[in-house]
Amino acid sequence: MKYRKIGTSPKDHRDVSVIALGAMLFGTSVEEEQSFAILDRFVEAGGTFLDTANNYAFWVNGTQGGESEALLGRWRRSRGITDEVVIATKLGGRPKTAGRDVFNPEGLSPQVIRESSARSRGNLGVDQLDLLYAHADFMDVPQQDNVDAFASLVEEGTVAMLGASNHWSWRLEKWRALAADRPSYGVIQYHHTYLRARGDVPGRRSSDGDQGLFSAELMTYLRDRPDLTLVAYSPLLSGSYVREDRPLGELHDHAGTRARLKALHEVVRETGATANQVVLSWLMGGELPVIPLVGASSVAQLNESLEAVELELTADQRALLDAAH
Repeated sequence: MKYRKIGTSPKDHRDVSVIALGAMLFGTSVEEEQSFAILDRFVEAGGTFLDTANNYAFWVNGTQGGESEALLGRWRRSRGITDEVVIATKLGGRPKTAGRDVFNPEGLSPQVIRESSARSRGNLGVDQLDLLYAHADFMDVPQQDNVDAFASLVEEGTVAMLGASNHWSWRLEKWRALAADRPSYGVIQYHHTYLRARGDVPGRRSSDGDQGLFSAELMTYLRDRPDLTLVAYSPLLSGSYVREDRPLGELHDHAGTRARLKALHEVVRETGATANQVVLSWLMGGELPVIPLVGASSVAQLNESLEAVELELTADQRALLDAAH
């Protein structure tokens, strides 16, 4: 395994594996015994970065979520896991009431931030959350209130690091300015993969577009903020790179996708690796290194992703992938 530092200051730096394991469906679609086997294999391979959220996975059984956090808590206790593994969780998206069909998220009021972070600590069985994200940006509460509430958790010691997921870049920078000398976010999480996504797909997130999509603008933001870490969720597009029964959707339906796939398949032929592995290697080893967040419903799926850590693309292969558009 390879590792990198996350965190914006020597005080909160943590070394984590260059690949993260998502636990979104652990405890619901992926039953406990299988979830434990996947987690055990990840740690055996040197993995130290896990990701969940307080609303995972409410849509499976029509609950308010928390099943994934609770399973990770049981796994930690059964394996004697302490601070050798970093567990990231998120708040803001937990439904106010149970149900599959109506999503009424809790949002980011100071009260929710405090109560939900305490609930997550209880689910995970920890006194301090390693990394806590704002799951999305809710603009119905003054951002200063959000910033102050998150900063207070770090100052009192119940959260070690802060993150922001699915925010417009200008809102990220406003958060930074409002925080001033108080604790602020050091990790950001967005949907990012090798294929470039359209930003104009009807019905995604809001009429203004999808604030969860990684963009060229966010890339320039990261170049200006090298202290930030980008975690990329859904980097393998739910199997669409390698499975004919998982066709790409509207988000990647444009001419650039054909050019990118042609380049990707050329590198697959040259390396003998799978398309998934090439995509993960491309993310991890780029000009701005990215931590891909992979899911797995079996140990075999996880092993494929883990093998990508040792795949080193040549300069020519990376240039071919980068130039395709």
